Amino acid sequence: MLFGWHTVKAALENPQRKFHRLVMTENAARRLDEDGTRLPLQPELVRPEAIAALAGGEAVHQGLYAEADSLPAPELDDVAAGMLLVLDQITDPHNVGAMLRSAAAFAVSAVVMTERHSPAASGALAKAASGALEYVPIVTVGNLARALDELKERNVLLVGLDSAAGADLAAARLTAPLALIAGAEGRGLRRLTREHCDIVASLALPGRIKSLNVSNATAIALSIAAAKLAPVPTP
Repeated sequence: MLFGWHTVKAALENPQRKFHRLVMTENAARRLDEDGTRLPLQPELVRPEAIAALAGGEAVHQGLYAEADSLPAPELDDVAAGMLLVLDQITDPHNVGAMLRSAAAFAVSAVVMTERHSPAASGALAKAASGALEYVPIVTVGNLARALDELKERNVLLVGLDSAAGADLAAARLTAPLALIAGAEGRGLRRLTREHCDIVASLALPGRIKSLNVSNATAIALSIAAAKLAPVPTP
């Protein structure tokens, strides 16, 4: 289930998406036509309240709703390059969606999530991701510790994020391939996840508050890591 302007429009522009149903208002259909967006099937034109009934009364659907198959998920072997984002049992769909959006902004190769204790890649998560589901592959693993072992075998540097850690991420020596690992709200990284990390680092925040919402902290961490991994331009 996908709803919202950016979410559905990005999905419509993704040739890998297979749609089963498209529901939209006349205004949304007109905007899509003006943007030259091709529709893979005939849409149902309805009033906004009909979409609200499908997506849920609290959903900000912006006149667009779709039902489609999930995107094909790559294997861990296929994405162990560049920068990865690993989510250690983060269950809030709004947080995960926001983290996917940041991942797309910082050219993350893939997001790794667990099969259990992770939200479905649809609905509220897709809306919060604002189209990022179409740009960032999601790898789903049964056992995170085993997945981290596989990444280590491929020389991926594992960096855990923890607001209580003594090391500063900005001062850490980061090399590619790299995986940033974020833990759940409140609980943080699980013990076994932490033990697999090569580095556990925090964000050096100058203000009175020293911890942030996990999606905000992840966005800052991705920005720091991307800057440190960027090639130095030759004069």
